[in-house]
Amino acid sequence: MIDIITLLPDNIANQIAAGEVIQRPASAVKELLENAVDADAASIQLNLTDAGKNLIQVIDNGKGMSETDARMSFERHATSKIRNIEDLFRIHTMGFRGEALASIAAVAQVELKTKRDEDELGTLLEIDNSIVRKQEPCACPVGTNISMKNLFFNVPARRNFLKSNAAEMRHIIDEFIHVALAFPNIFFSLTSNNQQVFHLEAGSHKQRFLQLLGNQYNTKLVAVKEITDYLNISGFVAKPEAAKKTRGDQYFFVNNRFIKSAYLNHAVVSAFDALLPKDSFPVYALYIDLDPSQVDINVHPTKQEIKFEDEKIVYAFVQAAIKHALAQFSVAPSIDFTLNADIMQTEAISQPFTQEKKEMVTASELYRRFSQKNQAHFIEPGMKSELKHWKDFYTDTVQITETIQPPVFGFQQTSNESMQLVTDMPFYQLHKTYIVAPLENGFLIVHQQHAHERILFEKYLTGIQNKQSATQQNLFPVTLDLSPQDGALLQELLPDLELLGYKIEAFGKHSFIIQGVPADVLQGNEKHSVELLIEQFKHFSNELNFSQRQKLIHCMARQQSIKAGQSLTDKEMKALLSELITCGIPSVSPNGNPVFVEFTDEQLMKMFGK
Repeated sequence: MIDIITLLPDNIANQIAAGEVIQRPASAVKELLENAVDADAASIQLNLTDAGKNLIQVIDNGKGMSETDARMSFERHATSKIRNIEDLFRIHTMGFRGEALASIAAVAQVELKTKRDEDELGTLLEIDNSIVRKQEPCACPVGTNISMKNLFFNVPARRNFLKSNAAEMRHIIDEFIHVALAFPNIFFSLTSNNQQVFHLEAGSHKQRFLQLLGNQYNTKLVAVKEITDYLNISGFVAKPEAAKKTRGDQYFFVNNRFIKSAYLNHAVVSAFDALLPKDSFPVYALYIDLDPSQVDINVHPTKQEIKFEDEKIVYAFVQAAIKHALAQFSVAPSIDFTLNADIMQTEAISQPFTQEKKEMVTASELYRRFSQKNQAHFIEPGMKSELKHWKDFYTDTVQITETIQPPVFGFQQTSNESMQLVTDMPFYQLHKTYIVAPLENGFLIVHQQHAHERILFEKYLTGIQNKQSATQQNLFPVTLDLSPQDGALLQELLPDLELLGYKIEAFGKHSFIIQGVPADVLQGNEKHSVELLIEQFKHFSNELNFSQRQKLIHCMARQQSIKAGQSLTDKEMKALLSELITCGIPSVSPNGNPVFVEFTDEQLMKMFGK
């Protein structure tokens, strides 16, 4: 067998982005796992020590490398997958940049053992700081065993920049899940500090989904499958009752590559229409297969953000496939597919038309485009416009603002010094959301949830600073079983949670015992409180540059606050506002939203022309 790895010509290398930069252990894990997948391995083992800081080892039983290929794989721009620039736009494999191993060898001590089936002996390589220290024959099984030790040993500043072991482990588990979900036909295992975290036998996509995300989804998954000439969609969406309060467990794969796409997420959410509970997010794992020439995966170095040749077509197919699946499994009311042009695209391709229906739709230009084999990509340019305002739908509206914009009519916010509540008069509640409170010189309209979030935020902040948060002991300790990634996160949060009044102890691999909770948490609600806190923390807006502790306090305040839609008595409203006026910043919620608007007598008179 001839050697297959060659050096890219300079002109092609210059057209490729700089390559993967190893920013943290998870970056190296991603590259090594993808290389093992590309080697046609049936079994891949990931072993870690200290969350990858001291050891990342990937063992596969793939096809291995020759001695020359093993040495060449650590050169910059070395690749077995690209011969010319056109190949960049027909990528079928995973790790292809030809930079990862060179980058790893530059910042870690690497040992590689590899052997092909036809070779009697394998090859041993030891490299650190990009210098080959040893190269010799060795006895080893077929496949590749690569270990990288002491990450950033020669760049102390970078090593000091790494987060805690628990934080780095969460990132590694995320990357592991992305690869394991994409290739359920491969056995995967993950061992951390000699403790097995995952043992995933090869199986179907559904089996892998349940292995990774939990058997609680076993009866809650709806299969999605649409086969068309343009693309194929398969996978699962969870039924509406399994939706989460945060954007967790949402996975898109394009040609087996995990991607992030707010645009396609909007397609899924819109397909559920009114089926989702308020403020809930669907759970899904969807696999899209289409011609690689229709996808540009070189948009971002991590290749998690991609660009479709025609996003609107993909959006329509995804939305139609989800609607079809929900209707087929009686999750949604029966849907008339002839009423929606987007859905009709999929039906026109994947289902035979009766003569009567053909006569109804054959005049459609859209039908002709999609019903002719291999013509879907010839959609007219004018049809490629993006849906308006889709990004606004997806993006969190939570933003931090140093000042609140003046409300309508130019009414100004007030401060706690000028708020003189008239407590001997009744307060009123509007739409179970707003409190109308009389002042000596006008009145306030207060958003009850924003007000309570501000009160709780300052209370928790003071308690955590003074280490005086009240804890109520549980009469019967509550056991909490979590997924590996959530268990790693909770382990990381335990010190700060204790300062907030939680008493939680590790119990086994991914289990915990809740001995006590803050005084605000209702008895019997302990487990849900911790689970929701983890979900909120995981998906806290990345645009807000808060510390871990600040994020945790924000999540606690949001979770325990009085919600919009909750009825309040006059006594409760007065107590809430009495606490609000004692806050340091009463006019702004912790997330920067206005808490109240003041209307003065003078402003009211001007409004009515007086």
